[in-house]
Amino acid sequence: MRSDTRVREAARDIGARYGVDYTDDAAVTALLAERRKSLETEQRRPAAYLGLLTLMAGMFLPFAIPLSPALDAHLFAVLGAAGALTVVGAALLVHARAQWKQALRNGPLAGYREVLGVARAHGIPLAHIPPWLEGRSTGGGGKGAAPIPTYPPVEPAPEVPSDSPPDSTPAPAPSAPAPSPPTTASVSVPPKPSAVSSYEHMADAGGWHDETGCLLFLAGAGGVTWAVTVGTAVGYAALLLVPVAVWIWLAGRRQGREKEELREEALKYVTALEAAQAAGARVPELSPQLRALLDDHH
Repeated sequence: MRSDTRVREAARDIGARYGVDYTDDAAVTALLAERRKSLETEQRRPAAYLGLLTLMAGMFLPFAIPLSPALDAHLFAVLGAAGALTVVGAALLVHARAQWKQALRNGPLAGYREVLGVARAHGIPLAHIPPWLEGRSTGGGGKGAAPIPTYPPVEPAPEVPSDSPPDSTPAPAPSAPAPSPPTTASVSVPPKPSAVSSYEHMADAGGWHDETGCLLFLAGAGGVTWAVTVGTAVGYAALLLVPVAVWIWLAGRRQGREKEELREEALKYVTALEAAQAAGARVPELSPQLRALLDDHH
């Protein structure tokens, strides 16, 4: 914010509304740490856990009917109880999420997001935005429950004209040249390698191989068990799912190795950008995939 007085003044005006000095690094750091801890506590409230357990009980109760003659004898009562548990569990989860959203969207965090939006509108790139600040997932995907507000772009500040008249006599030159302020022109911003672009395309891909392979393997084992216990030879056809599960696991492992190699290259690029920004250069705004990588690195 030191690079643009308009952003600094806007940050002070926003801070006056929320009672926070957003130009004070120490105060903002303490605010973010306290609010992040508060949001994590909000997500771990008993209502959230109780709602999840109740919802799971309501969803899996109908599957227990064939296994228990007592439940089968009271079929309609069991189905009614399952429906009631599902509704109560969903309501508790919705209530817990609404409380979390309210804590995220209101208060000083809202003002801080306004400051970031103003800075972006004035051409100051936001190289690092924690996913939790916008209510995004840990991986950094999605828009989030509280995204950074978007404002119309602002033209660069005009240069201040000289107060001296055109025909005035120039001041004598000093005997020794005054030291020039440090500039950012000499700070080079590293170009984005092709491996980093490949990582951005692959970062959100995959992740389903283990779960899908496990489900297929269990389905194959279940089909064989059913064929043995019931005596139906058709169940043995489920054995075909086992090699498919193994093939999916191997494909996921190969993709994971490739993604890890690209991740190392992307991490080097992000670290170089951090160093350039610390030296005073204006770095390009990071993609959601690189933001998530930076969060994991920190």
